[in-house]
Order: sequence, then C-alpha cells, then structure tokens
Amino acid sequence: MFSFLWEGHAVASCFSLTFMLLHILDVCMSESHHAECPESCFCSESVDGGLMVRCRDMNLIAVPHGLPNNTRHLYLDNNLLLTISSDSFIGLPLLFKLDLSHNRLVQLEPGAFRDQADSLSSLDLSFNLLETLDPEAFGDLRAQTNLSHNPWLCDCRLQLAMPQLLLDPSSLAEVVCNTSEPEELGAQGMPFILVVTDLDFCAALRRTTDIAMLIIMFGWFTMVISYLVYYVRHNQEDAIRHLEYLKSLPNRQGRSEESLTRSTWL
Repeated sequence: MFSFLWEGHAVASCFSLTFMLLHILDVCMSESHHAECPESCFCSESVDGGLMVRCRDMNLIAVPHGLPNNTRHLYLDNNLLLTISSDSFIGLPLLFKLDLSHNRLVQLEPGAFRDQADSLSSLDLSFNLLETLDPEAFGDLRAQTNLSHNPWLCDCRLQLAMPQLLLDPSSLAEVVCNTSEPEELGAQGMPFILVVTDLDFCAALRRTTDIAMLIIMFGWFTMVISYLVYYVRHNQEDAIRHLEYLKSLPNRQGRSEESLTRSTWL
C-alpha cells in the first residue's frame, strides 16, 4: 500500500514538474516574441494566434520598422502618418486587421498592401486626409475598409478608379463627396457611389479634351497651309528668275556674234 502511494506521488510530481517546465517554456517563448516588438509599440498574444501590436498615440511619422512577421492585429491609429509606402507592411503575410485611422494620410503608394491581399480582412482608413483612391495601392485587396471622414474629391479620376477596386462593396458607400469637380454638379455631401450613377464627372474632361484636340488640329492645319504658301511663293520666284535668265540668253549670244564680226572687219 505504501509503495502504491509513493508511486502515485511520484507520478503526480512528474506531472507537476512537466507542467511547470511547459509554463516556463511558454513564458520564455512569449518573452522572445515580445523582445521582437518595436520600441514604440506594445505587443501581446492575440486570441486568434500571432501577435497584437499596438503603436497608437506615439506621434509616429512613419510605420515602425522591424514589425514581427507573425503580427496578426496592428494598431497605428492616432499618429502623424502622412503616407503609406510600398514597403511599409512587407513581411507581414498574416496581418488580419490594420487600423490606420486618425492620422494625416494624404497618399497610399502603389503596392502599399500587396503582401496582405490574402490575409487582411479589416482595414480602417477613417479620419485621414485622403482625396482619391488609387487602385494600384489596394491591388487585389478585398478587405472590409472604413473610408469615412476623408475629404474625398469626387471627379473623373475617382469615377474611373471605382470599378477597378476589389474592396468589399460596402466600403465604397463610405466615400462621401467633400468637393466635386466640376463644382456645378453639386455632389458635395453625397455618397459618391449614388451620385455617380446619375452624374458624369468625365463629361467636362472629355469636352475639354475635344476642344484641345480641335485647337491642336487647327494649329497643325495652319502650319501646313503656311508651309504650302511659302513653298509655292518660293518656287514661283525661282521660276520667274529662271525664265528671265532664259529670255536673256539669245540677246547675249547675238551681241557676242556682233562683237566678233566687228573685230574681224577691223
């Protein structure tokens, strides 16, 4: 009986020791992950795996370098970011949620989210200074994107860009016109996705292009006519001079023969 109890105690001690070792190993691994965290950020384990990286309210003017490649949730809101470059999020293939709200973003460079096309599900770009959408910046991204509270310029460029975007369709409903070009279309304060069905923002541009083409064609036509007139006049003057020269040839020959006859008689 005593031997059985001792063996049971030994087994329990082994399980306890194993559990303790696993806990220590988990803590060490966790600390190792946190050691990769950029100085301006705070990192913790995400409930869905990977890391949750918080870099909010740090007065950042650029996306921090050295973000862990297992970053799952990234919060960069309430900073001073002006642009997202094409290499800002390279090496983050697991990124699922990205918060870029409440910054000063005016530009998203082409390829800004190219590494996140298959993973990113939620993108927050609200409360920035974006005026237009560049399809090359989003690429094949299909994420649910918050585009509200930006000073969107509703113009021909935006009208041409909209059909090329693969973002979740509900995202585009948040593009509300702050200004429009031309202004007389009166799209201010209205969702662009609604007014674009009734208004043609490219019509004025096409008219301007047509007028410019007419002016260019008229200029070329004028140049051609001017050249033809110059060519005709120049050749006409040469022809007249040549004709006068030919007319003068018999007279000169006659005078030469008369001079020769006189010298013979003498």
